[in-house]
Amino acid sequence: MSGRLDARTALVTGSTSGLGRAIADAFAAEGAHTVLTGRNKTAGEDAVAALRAAGRRADFVPADLAEGVPAARHVAEEAERLLGGRVDILVNNAGIVPVGPTDEFDEETYDRAWTVNVKSAFFLTARLAPAMGARGGGVVINTGSIVVSHGLAGSALYSATKAAIESLTMSWAAEYGPRGVRVNTISPGLVVTEGTVGGLERVEAMAAGSPAGRVGRAEEIGPLAVYLASDDAAYVHGSSFTLDGGWSTARR
Repeated sequence: MSGRLDARTALVTGSTSGLGRAIADAFAAEGAHTVLTGRNKTAGEDAVAALRAAGRRADFVPADLAEGVPAARHVAEEAERLLGGRVDILVNNAGIVPVGPTDEFDEETYDRAWTVNVKSAFFLTARLAPAMGARGGGVVINTGSIVVSHGLAGSALYSATKAAIESLTMSWAAEYGPRGVRVNTISPGLVVTEGTVGGLERVEAMAAGSPAGRVGRAEEIGPLAVYLASDDAAYVHGSSFTLDGGWSTARR
């Protein structure tokens, strides 16, 4: 690796598996001291052990962001402690993927989705972005989804939370950009992880008609995240990057 993130520090939420784990792995491989966080303590500790065995710098903070603001503040404080007092890169990736008919969701599921997918990102950014700006700059990367721009039956609740994330990205870019903090979104789709909407069979069928002709792999998101976190993306603010093998373009 080229060390594009040498001397940087990073916090990646929802990083014990899937896209978050892939992003954390990519950051650590490029030199960033990376804090992973998630509910699964065993998975988190295993991920950190693997990174350290490869000579990377990594730590784990167990947390359930469904617990709301106190959990988000705890993650921010622990990350700062482990990273020597600063977080240069924040990736708001933690999320749950509720799928089903709108009329079958209960209030508890609705509230949990908004807390994990939106509230955690809001309060982590509120806690960490001002400090980034005070130090002269930083990066916030949010995880969106292609469901925001393409209606898919059964995805109403999930899509609504991700639409909020895309809106926050634009607002935060305007708010924090002048302070040197770049905020962007990566919107994956047709990338198979544990939380893939609709399951592997449905996604493979959708991917068959895409320009790429296949589903994506979690590790393919890493290079894009590294680019957005690096100085190579110094002029990139408030943008959303689709990663779906061209499926969205082919539907137009």
